[in-house]
Amino acid sequence: MMKHLKIIFLLAILMQGLTIKAQDFVFKGVVIEKGSNVRVALAGITNLRSKMGASSNDIGIFQLKARIGDTLLVTKKNLIDQKVVISSDDDLVIYLVRGSTMLEEVTIKGQTKKQEMEAIKRDFRRNGSFFEGKPPLILLSPFGGSPLTFFYELFGKTPTRARNFNRYYKKELGLLEVDKFFNKTLVTDNTELRGKELDKFLLDYYPTRSMVNSWNNYDAVKYIKQSAKQYTDTLKHTN
Repeated sequence: MMKHLKIIFLLAILMQGLTIKAQDFVFKGVVIEKGSNVRVALAGITNLRSKMGASSNDIGIFQLKARIGDTLLVTKKNLIDQKVVISSDDDLVIYLVRGSTMLEEVTIKGQTKKQEMEAIKRDFRRNGSFFEGKPPLILLSPFGGSPLTFFYELFGKTPTRARNFNRYYKKELGLLEVDKFFNKTLVTDNTELRGKELDKFLLDYYPTRSMVNSWNNYDAVKYIKQSAKQYTDTLKHTN
């Protein structure tokens, strides 16, 4: 009788463990373009089991409900789709590889991110949006103004798209500025962090644009080393 009770007890513990393992949890991740270390905004992340989805924000971060063993499909125009299997509840860093980039039937190759965005801005101008959706009030002047252009810039479809892109453009330029001083190569060269610890450090200690405005290389390395020490000390206390 006691033997049977022990078996039932062990089975109950096992079943409880399996149930816990199968529970959903909300995890945080970041999507980064491999090679350039630029964070990817508006990437689509889909849990193939639950069919739930999320999008990365302006600095590439997203949150999504999942469970161990789930597969995520990460997609972004001009970047190659990536499938990632959830193996733990740790923060996730997903690297996407750039494919061929198309812009209005024009293939853009070998350009930097900034050059690519400048090309998009020029394309908006060619399509009639000269003020990026923010027309000056002088256009309403009866003395040589152009009210029609003013209202087109304010409410037209192309200027609206240009205005939305300009907001993205400014944020992306800010991220590019930060990435000059805080990137995977620089952190690897100046710390002992590798693998998951490196990825989590890049996510948790990513500086703001205002922080790097007055930085030079010395300031960047100093920040990286001090932050890495704080990070590793935290890991030691946690463990």
